Amino acid sequence: MPEPSLHRPISSHAVENWDLETDVLVIGFGAAGACAAIEAAEAGASVTILERNSGSGGASALSGGEIYIGGNGGTDAQRAAGFEDSTEDFETYLKLAGGLCVDEAKCEIYARGALSHYAWLKAQGVPYRENFLPGKLIEPPDDSTLIWSGSEAAAPFCDEAKPAPRGHTIQHEGWGGGRPLVDVLEARAVELGAEIKVDTRVLGLIEEEGRIVGVAAKTDGETRFLRASKGVILATGGFVMNQEMRRKHCPETYKINDPIGDRDDGLGILMGVGAGGEAVHMDQFFTTCPWTMPEPQASGVFVNVQGQRFINEDCYHGRVSRCAVDQPGGKVYLLLDNAHFSEPAEFARIAIAATGETWEEVEAELEMPEGTLSHTMAFYNDHAHKGRDLLFDKRTPILTPLDKAPFVALELNFESSYFSFFTLGGLHTSVSGEVLRPSGEPVPGLYAAGRCTHGLPAWGHGYSSGLSLADCTFFGRQAGRAVAHG
Repeated sequence: MPEPSLHRPISSHAVENWDLETDVLVIGFGAAGACAAIEAAEAGASVTILERNSGSGGASALSGGEIYIGGNGGTDAQRAAGFEDSTEDFETYLKLAGGLCVDEAKCEIYARGALSHYAWLKAQGVPYRENFLPGKLIEPPDDSTLIWSGSEAAAPFCDEAKPAPRGHTIQHEGWGGGRPLVDVLEARAVELGAEIKVDTRVLGLIEEEGRIVGVAAKTDGETRFLRASKGVILATGGFVMNQEMRRKHCPETYKINDPIGDRDDGLGILMGVGAGGEAVHMDQFFTTCPWTMPEPQASGVFVNVQGQRFINEDCYHGRVSRCAVDQPGGKVYLLLDNAHFSEPAEFARIAIAATGETWEEVEAELEMPEGTLSHTMAFYNDHAHKGRDLLFDKRTPILTPLDKAPFVALELNFESSYFSFFTLGGLHTSVSGEVLRPSGEPVPGLYAAGRCTHGLPAWGHGYSSGLSLADCTFFGRQAGRAVAHG
């Protein structure tokens, strides 16, 4: 029989014997796969989850456990903190965050369903403290729930949609809430009867008369053939660990060197395309040098090697970092005065490039042409004293003059500083998780969810923390429900 391949399904007629038969096969056991399995099982389908690692997790378990939720008047945590988050504002923000890559249909259905999704997560056992922690944060340092997790209160977003904090983090002490979130979802999937097969690597899809009906997989050193009468759901993550795919589709990521992922090697994307699906917006990626975001660093000014600003520094740290990586010269500088300077964290690998009693001295030490950086800072400080940022519309109270000597320029070098990143592009899917052909028609029997798809986190310059987990949990459920009833 032909060898299984990621690039083209093999025919079921070549399979002499099925080693397992089930209604639904879920490939990958992160949050997307777990939520797909839960919904399919609750709909009465028999479910088998295949995971290449020795247990659940994926990139979801490496995250902060934060899910982007709002709309319909707001969650309990939002309302308790005095924020009334309308569905219209929530939807508008999601679409703005997607930029030119936006999937409007997914934004619309998620904006309408996010509040009920929050209730569903609680029903599965996900705990939330339901309180608000103000300020600019990466993750809550304690077990708080609600934080600002995007550019909601920054221009241009705040001018189009009324700002509200929407990052909802699982109640968990300190950073790293992704692992306990996946644990809760795993326990629920097991409770509902999902069969889990770990240390099992999928080798390729199997089709029958144009429909995906199963997979070939390697387990215990042997190739096994598994049949799914209702369909297969791909929940395999992105392609940040696949050097060839990055080089072909997302070469800008080669400017930076700290990928975030588990075994995100694009396996699901390759299988989906091989089955006739379409991969879209594969050039998009998220990146951040996270130490730069919390206050007081956000009060600083970013300039490129030419001494020019390029972003309003009060927006989300991932947006700042993504715009930074667009700059020429392989590095950018964060300018701070004595009132706002703090020693960079060791993990950030940020160097002090210059100091001075005046911005002219900093400019000279950086060997920039006279009147470049110093003029930038004179213009910035003059208008900051008046509470205005004419160039990028940075807002008070984060907009503040940097006029307390001595002054410092911190160097963020794309190659050597800590710029973590992951890919955003993936399979084009319907709101129900069907993998779509370039024509827009679904590939029968094949579904996908999470980072192997193009979803809510669509545009690297508009990403907000919690969009990935919002996308994979909600649309994982959509895929599980659709395949079970299909």
